[in-house]
Amino acid sequence: MTIDWATLGYNILTVFLLLLVISGAMPVITTLVLFLAIPFHGSINNYRKSAPYLPRVAVLVPAWNEEAVIGATIDRFMSLEYPRARLRVYVIDDASTDATADVVEDRAARYPGAVYHLRRSHGGEGKAHTLNHGLNIVLGEDWAEAVLITDADVIYAPDSLRKLTRHLVDPEVGAVTAYVREGSIRKNYLTRFIAIEYVMAQAAARRAQNVLGAQACLAGGAQLHTRENLVAMGSVIDTSGFAEDTVTTFETQLRGKRVVFDPRAVVLAEEPGTVRALWKQRLRWARGNVEITARYRAMWFRPNKGHGLGTLGFGLAWFSIQLLPLVMILSSLGLLGLLLVGSDLANVAFRGLWVLAACTYFFSIFLSLQLDWGIGRRTLVEALFFPGIISMIVMLTAFFPGPFEEIVPGAFGIVLTDTAVFWWTVFVYFWISLSMLGGWLTKVVEGTIVGRVLTPILVYVVGYGPILCAITVDSYIKEFRGAETSWDKTEKTGRVSA
Repeated sequence: MTIDWATLGYNILTVFLLLLVISGAMPVITTLVLFLAIPFHGSINNYRKSAPYLPRVAVLVPAWNEEAVIGATIDRFMSLEYPRARLRVYVIDDASTDATADVVEDRAARYPGAVYHLRRSHGGEGKAHTLNHGLNIVLGEDWAEAVLITDADVIYAPDSLRKLTRHLVDPEVGAVTAYVREGSIRKNYLTRFIAIEYVMAQAAARRAQNVLGAQACLAGGAQLHTRENLVAMGSVIDTSGFAEDTVTTFETQLRGKRVVFDPRAVVLAEEPGTVRALWKQRLRWARGNVEITARYRAMWFRPNKGHGLGTLGFGLAWFSIQLLPLVMILSSLGLLGLLLVGSDLANVAFRGLWVLAACTYFFSIFLSLQLDWGIGRRTLVEALFFPGIISMIVMLTAFFPGPFEEIVPGAFGIVLTDTAVFWWTVFVYFWISLSMLGGWLTKVVEGTIVGRVLTPILVYVVGYGPILCAITVDSYIKEFRGAETSWDKTEKTGRVSA
């Protein structure tokens, strides 16, 4: 028997290239499964184990140069639908150089016994160090039964704290988090994209995580802990990296306690209005997630009866986000390779990948909008073009290849040559990777003289999603280079709607 080595090599190469394409489908399939789990939240949730419960809550507010927002934040906490005698606000002043101290002292005099100003003599070490200063004082006393960690600009709905504390009746619960909505008064194109992102990533995805039995992260501005949970972690917040909130979330669950997301407890937060500010904020988050992935490497895909972090479902959900840019590149290379070797499977693989991606996206965005139609009706355009106008065209090309090669050009009197069709095919096959380059370009253009006009157009054309993927790639690079790990807070202006 004679072996046709050329044919065998071709077949092996084809299978390898198909596997690269399939790798790009894995995050899409994971997202689809995740969103299919959301309707089960109607029956798989913690509401049956919750009951009205009003523990003594110490609110920790780390603050550095927050004079624009801290006064209103304290006032709103004092007006919550929660017994005043069971609520204390501790503002941990990280050696602010503005009028933050004066504002907090004024509120402490206005609300005696309810507002406390904790001043650090030396600041600049970051949020976690600032929180630990407050935890040392609060947990050193017997008063607090629960601790709410928040940010200086976050606005809590009047009933939100009561909705969070009700879950602490369940002795299995160690921490609870709320649904953070984008709340800027003067919204622009970018804050509208962030608003729909938060609906998908929080109102939707965190419901699914409740169903899976493991939460990825307590929202940094809305994390309520039992006193026992914090004491079990040594009464301190991790200070070794960027993701202190995720470390706290993981450690809570690793110690056998549950973390619960309550979508009915709503808080509002001001979010970045420029690509560069967004990049700075999300780069810190992305680098934190890279650190978390490595820190808990012994946990992934190792099921444990005490927590759900090691399950297949949670692991796939985590890595589908962390490795998304990598698989995007791999799938592009797979498609391009199939095209160059002349495989008839190239077009089939392309259409299968993009049709699956399109169906998953429209299903997930439709379901997400039902969960918060107030945001949905104001962000319909951003929801539609979240992947970008070019990606929408590529999706249409996958669904209807004929019109884009014949009918559309013909309508303008253009006849595409075989060479033109080839290069158009190369473009659409590789766009999934090129889009990240486009995301980086939005940041570059924003700093130019035409940035104010051109950047919004680019974001809609390239897509908001590819910008987030480009930031993740940047986090890979900076972690690999060992770039300096400084903590920078997002500048707040106090323009949040109540």
